[in-house]
Formats: sequence, structure tokens, C-alpha cells
Amino acid sequence: MEAFTIEQLIAEQAAGKKLYLEFLRKETMSLGLYVLPAGGTDPQQPHDEDEVYYIVNGRGQIDVGDETQPVQPGSIVFVAAHVPHKFHSITEELKILVFFAPAETGPTN
Repeated sequence: MEAFTIEQLIAEQAAGKKLYLEFLRKETMSLGLYVLPAGGTDPQQPHDEDEVYYIVNGRGQIDVGDETQPVQPGSIVFVAAHVPHKFHSITEELKILVFFAPAETGPTN
């Protein structure tokens, strides 16, 4: 078994000083914690994998294709592979659990 706490992941991500911390990788999926500061910009590009975002903390908006959706704690957003998407208008630091299926193959930030 592999088990994690959000507190442990937040501390590990902060210590690494990168926006994205991958904490689980299997052939069929990978998981990470993505943190974007208030007022920050989201540098990511479309991925080759489907992904799901779960907002742990923070507030902002996400554009997926030509749609915009506000996000806040508890929001869940599905993004299909190859679809352009970006978080923006971040008013409170976003802490986001990211689920890729299959495992992400591109570079991480």
C-alpha cells in the first residue's frame, strides 16, 4: 500500500520549490500536487493524457477549451487529453491534486 496525507504532500512540494510535485506513478496513472500562487500564472501546456483536477485549497478560474469555470475547495474538473487549459485569476493560492491517466509522459513544472 502507498498512502499519503495532504499535509505531507504540501510540505514536500514547498521544500522542492517547484510548482508540481509528482507523488505517485504507475503505468495506468500518475498523481501530483500542483500549487499556483495568488496572482500567479499557469505555465502548463496541453497534455497527452486525460486529467482530473481536485481543488484542495484556494480560489481562481480555469479555462478549458473555450469554457471558463470558477474553482474553489472541492471543485473537480476533467480535462481531456490535448485540450488547452489554464488556471487564471487566482485570488487565493491554489493547491490542486492532479490525476493523470495514463501516467503523464510530458515534462512537469
